[in-house]
Amino acid sequence: MSHQLVLVLDFGGQYNQLIARRVRENNVYCEVKPYDLPMEQIRSMNPIGIIFTGGPSSAYGPESPRVSPEIFSLGIPVLGICYGAQLTAHLLGGHVTSPENREYGRTLIKADTSCAIFDGLSENEITWMSHTDYIDTLPEGFLGAGSTPATPYAAMYHPGKRIYGLQFHPEVEHTENGRKILHNFLYNICGAVGDWTMQDYAQTVIANARKTIGNGKVLLALSGGVDSSVVAALLSKAVGSQLTCIFVDHGLMRKNEGDEVEAAFGGWDIRFVRVDAEKRFFDRLSGVDDPETKRKIIGEEFIRVFEEEARKIGSVDFLAQGTIYPDVIESGTKDAAVIKSHHNVGGLPDYVDFKEIVEPLRQLFKDEVRALGLELGLPEYLVWRQPFPGPGLAIRVIGDITKQKLDTLRDADFIFRDELARAGLDRNVHQYFAVLTNMRSVGVMGDERTYDHTLALRGVTTTDFMTADWARIPHEVLEKVSNRIINEVRGINRIVYDITSKPPSTIEWE
Repeated sequence: MSHQLVLVLDFGGQYNQLIARRVRENNVYCEVKPYDLPMEQIRSMNPIGIIFTGGPSSAYGPESPRVSPEIFSLGIPVLGICYGAQLTAHLLGGHVTSPENREYGRTLIKADTSCAIFDGLSENEITWMSHTDYIDTLPEGFLGAGSTPATPYAAMYHPGKRIYGLQFHPEVEHTENGRKILHNFLYNICGAVGDWTMQDYAQTVIANARKTIGNGKVLLALSGGVDSSVVAALLSKAVGSQLTCIFVDHGLMRKNEGDEVEAAFGGWDIRFVRVDAEKRFFDRLSGVDDPETKRKIIGEEFIRVFEEEARKIGSVDFLAQGTIYPDVIESGTKDAAVIKSHHNVGGLPDYVDFKEIVEPLRQLFKDEVRALGLELGLPEYLVWRQPFPGPGLAIRVIGDITKQKLDTLRDADFIFRDELARAGLDRNVHQYFAVLTNMRSVGVMGDERTYDHTLALRGVTTTDFMTADWARIPHEVLEKVSNRIINEVRGINRIVYDITSKPPSTIEWE
C-alpha cells in the first residue's frame, strides 16, 4: 500500500495497541513493530514519523530495551511516550533517575503552548501519568515544554531535530486533550495528509486478494462473528464463487443468530454451507460441567465437522482466516507480554489440505473491521454484533448444558440486548450479555413458592478488551430488563448485575 506510514516501536508498553489506534483514528496508517527493528528495515519502510511506546523498564538499566541512537539522525520526527521519552533523553545525553515522589493517575501539567505539540491547547492540561522514573536533566539542545510539581520535564523537545518526549500518556482517554496532542504531532510535525481511509483500504485489499488468489479455490470457516463475516464479504467481492464458506451451527448460538447469518449471505456470490451439527455437539457435551473441558470438546468437534465438510469439497488452494491486528500484536512482539496464545499467527492448521493462508484483516483493529464491513455492504446488525466467545453459550451456562437451559438463556439474553438497544446504549456499552448460573434460589410468584435459576447480567466498557470496567447501566433500564425477563422467561426468579472490573475478573464468567 502507498499510504503514509507512522512506525510505533514497542518497548513492552500496555498501551501499544491504543497508540496505534489513536494514530489511525487520525486517518494516518501505522504499524506496531518491536523496538529492535533493524535500521535498514526502518529506512525501507520510509515512515513519516516514529513513536516510542512506554514500557516497564528503566532507561538506565543495563538490560533495558533500546534503539540505536542512529534513529535520531534519520531526519524523521520522533515522539517518545513515558519510557520512550526517558529512553530518548538517556540515549542523547540527558539524565534519568528515580525520584522520591512517583506520579500515577490524573495529573495537571503546565504546558508551553509555543511548542508545536501543544498548539491550540491551554497552559494547564489534565494528563494521565504512570511512571516511577523521570528526566531530571535534558539532553543538549532540548527545551522543556511542560512540568508538574513532581516532574520538571513532563514534556521536552528539540526544535531543530523534531524530537519530542512526553512523560504522560496522550493516547488514553484520561488525558483530556491527548487526541489533539497526537493530531499535532502527526499533522503539524510529521506532515501527515490523512490518506488512510476505509474506502481506499477496501479497494486496495480487494485488488490484492484478487491478485493473490487468482483462479484458486478459497475455504473459510464462517463463525457468524464480525471478523469472519467481513472476510466472507471481502472475498466475495474479490473472487466470488471461488469462495466456499462453511458455517458450523453447533446449537450454541444466540437467539435467531444462525438464521441471521444465513440470511445475511443469501444474496452473495459465494458457496454457503450451513451444517446442522447441534445433536453431535450436545451428545459430546452431555453431563460435562467443567468449563475448560467444555471448551476443548467444542473446539475439537468444530474441527472434526469442518474437516468433514472440507473433504467433501476436495483440495483447496487457500484457507482464509479472520486474524486481525490485535491478534498479531497479542501473540507477542519481543519484550511485550504474550496476551493470547490461541491465535493462528505464524502457525497453520493441519487438518485441511490447502496451499496457502490468506488473512485480509491482518492489518486492522476491530473498529476498523466494523467500518470495512459497512463499506462492503454488510447489514448493521451483523457488523455491530456483540462479541461472542468461540464456545458460544456453552460457557454462559454455568455447569452442565441442556437444550432447556440454552433456550432459557437465549430468551433472557435477547431481552437484555433488546432493552439496551431501545435505550440507545448498545454502542456505549462495549459488551453485554446474560449468564445462566447454576445457583437456584427461593422466590414467590403468584403467591406460590418457586425454586428457580439466578440469572446474571454482565456489561462492560473497554477500549481494548484487555482491561474493562463494569458499565453503569441506568437503574431504570436494569429494572425494565429484570421485569421483562421474570415475566417472559420461565425458569428464572432472580436477577443480579455483575459489578466487577477486569482485572480481577474476566469479562466472561467461564
